Amino acid sequence: MSLKQYVADTPEERSAFFIGADGDNNVSEAEDGHRELILQKGNALASEDCLKEAIDWFSAAMRYGPVRPEQLSTFVDCILRNFKRKAAGSDASTGRSRDSESGGVDALLDCPSCLCFLDEPVTLACGHSYCRRCLRRRLVLKCKLCGEAVAGKEKVNVTLCGLLEKWFPGELKEWKKLREVDSLCKRKRYREAVSLASEVLHSDPHMTVARLSRCEAYTALGQYRLALEDTEFCCRSSCQAEALFRKATVLQKLGQVDESLQVFLHCLTVNEDFPGAKRHVEKILCDLLSPADENVKVGLRETTQSTLPHLRTKTLVENASVEPQSPVQRRHRHRVCAASAHHTDSQEKRCESPERPGLSRAQSLRMHGSSSMEEGLKRVSSAPQLGDQDKGSLLKRKLSVSDVEAYLVDSGSSKYKKQGWTKGSKHQTAKAKPCRQVPEDLLDPNDLECSLCMRLFYEPVSTPCGHTFCKNCLERCLDHTPQCPLCKESLKEYLAFRKYTVTAVLDTLIKQHLRHEHEERFKTHLEENQELSDLMKNVPVFVCTMAYPTVPCPLHVFEPRYRLMIRRCMDTGTQQFGMCISEPEKGFADYGCMLIIRSVHFLPDGRSVVDTVGGKRFRVLTRGMKDGYNTADIEHLEDNRVVDREVLEKLQDLHDAVYEQAQVWFQNLKIRFHNQILQHFGPMPEREADIQATPNGPAWCWWLLAVLPIDPRHQLSVLSMTSLKDRLVKIQHILTYLQNIPSN
Repeated sequence: MSLKQYVADTPEERSAFFIGADGDNNVSEAEDGHRELILQKGNALASEDCLKEAIDWFSAAMRYGPVRPEQLSTFVDCILRNFKRKAAGSDASTGRSRDSESGGVDALLDCPSCLCFLDEPVTLACGHSYCRRCLRRRLVLKCKLCGEAVAGKEKVNVTLCGLLEKWFPGELKEWKKLREVDSLCKRKRYREAVSLASEVLHSDPHMTVARLSRCEAYTALGQYRLALEDTEFCCRSSCQAEALFRKATVLQKLGQVDESLQVFLHCLTVNEDFPGAKRHVEKILCDLLSPADENVKVGLRETTQSTLPHLRTKTLVENASVEPQSPVQRRHRHRVCAASAHHTDSQEKRCESPERPGLSRAQSLRMHGSSSMEEGLKRVSSAPQLGDQDKGSLLKRKLSVSDVEAYLVDSGSSKYKKQGWTKGSKHQTAKAKPCRQVPEDLLDPNDLECSLCMRLFYEPVSTPCGHTFCKNCLERCLDHTPQCPLCKESLKEYLAFRKYTVTAVLDTLIKQHLRHEHEERFKTHLEENQELSDLMKNVPVFVCTMAYPTVPCPLHVFEPRYRLMIRRCMDTGTQQFGMCISEPEKGFADYGCMLIIRSVHFLPDGRSVVDTVGGKRFRVLTRGMKDGYNTADIEHLEDNRVVDREVLEKLQDLHDAVYEQAQVWFQNLKIRFHNQILQHFGPMPEREADIQATPNGPAWCWWLLAVLPIDPRHQLSVLSMTSLKDRLVKIQHILTYLQNIPSN
């Protein structure tokens, strides 16, 4: 049967078909293939947001064998999309706005992840800064402001740390204590961690991060009620995603799988990349959909061991009523039950009840009566014991619109409050913190100075080692060596990417609080750029080779001075520089050609391959030097136009004759030279209808001059000519000379 026919049926019909068709001997051999096909159908339905149908197919797949939690990833995405839609509708109906829950605190010095104080700020490659705690705990996998992936290798920003220590010493003192709390938890000294976190909260009850750290310690100590109190306080705070994750983890440890699943999903609606949350949802769903087999339920039983008494009624649900099955399905069920009967009996004999020695767990549980069974049926933690169809129906109900919306409308409250867990008024909600302001009396422009140019930062860029420089200053240093100018740490990888993104926090601080100083610095920067943008005065000159109008000239740039020169040409927007050949007495020749940059390909070690093409010719008026490279004041050269018609006709005849002679010479070259010219310079340009259409004359003349094997001094003399007639005559003489040379 084809896959197309297979996926057209219901999962129950497919199960019956395979069992009946293969027979007893072939069922086990085909189960793996059948499971994969069913999973494909389930994934296809989940991708199309057919949640209820997908539940049926994933449940059917597990009847053929265990399914790994990660195989439910598409299914989880489908559930999450449905959950998010319901969450959005719930927020709209209740008038809630998550964006307003931050309390109006000055976001400039807050971590974009936890929205708390920017303690130990770390600047990422994208230019945004996060607190070190969020990065250490992998709470930020990609930047929440721009979406760029986080490398995780960056160090603390030295400049920002210095500013925060100067401006907010009291707040930093409390955060240092909080770092010690996390250190104690890491060393498994949980009681000391609880004590220190409580001390921090006594001085600042609004520090939700301290409650989350204390929650972590409470959870490790098994004090789940206290842990839940801390998470309830934080669930509407700036750390909502982390608070929800911790709350869901505690509920899972308590065996409250239904509530845990809902809270994990809520966590993912707040932060879809929250580490570990999706894996927990996959594991829970895998347990909920798995068939009633002891081996599959070991993990779930361990999580509910020694918890609330009503959770011990789970095994009673195995015998709950299920929908009628087809004869083939009943035959298959009979085979499975018969094969496992002995195993089940022996398990019950070994698993004696802790309440009544000598009784099996099943016998002990029956003494709780029908009320306990009803309580167990209400919980998703009992769902793994249901029949496959019942479990699917229960899971659909638990993920239904009404249940999810009811949960989201009052996500800050819980059933524990209904049971008398109401906390004091100061613990009921996380109130907004007082607005943090930069102390104007402590503002000093010297604290925001570049250590290279000794001026106020302009476009401050922070390196992975944590130091900050002006963008231009850093690039100039990296032209010479791929190391940090201050700590000498290798920046080869940083240089390879060449992504010098402005540090947003520092740039905003300067623009908002040092406006006058920034305006002066910006004015100086503009003046420097305007000076570099003039294509007649102080034009940068690359002393290297001959260049010609319209002819490509690829360059390999490796010297630091020319790296700087090329970068300035790009930054100013001119994308042009002069090219001259060397002349010992003057430094470079009196005539040259402007090169237009078409593209720059940077190599990992800082070198670059620059693709240029010739532009206007020029004559050097004066020579100069700037930052190691040559400059010149120039004037552009243009061909003298011929106005007389008779003279123009003679010039046209000369042009056509020389063009034909050039074609003959090129075609008669040896195939090796012919191919090399085509590879480097391309084919010879076509004859132009108007020989005076451009200031530089016909393009084929310059192409031919570039490929002719003659001394650069002769080429330079032709480049400097402003008469098309003189140029054609010179080229004609050169071609005649080359054609008269006997070939070897």
